[in-house]
Amino acid sequence: MNSKHQKTLEKVFKDPVSPSIPWRDIEKLFLALGGEVKEGAGSRVRVKLGDVFAVFHRPHPERVTDKGAVKSVRKFLTNSGVLENLEDNDA
Repeated sequence: MNSKHQKTLEKVFKDPVSPSIPWRDIEKLFLALGGEVKEGAGSRVRVKLGDVFAVFHRPHPERVTDKGAVKSVRKFLTNSGVLENLEDNDA
């Protein structure tokens, strides 16, 4: 995971929730964490990270993620154990 991915991860978990994270950066973060991103119907994006699956809606016409979607990404990353894995690698 490079520094840009790290900054995106920090933005996702920052309080108060940021309403201006580009969705493309979040998708790149999923890939950097070893996830799979697949196109679904319409604006849907299916993401698999470890054994956890989620479906997100790519924002349109805007390119930034709203607060509700950021909270969903936060929950998905937490449920997939990403934070625990990152802490283990830092030790």
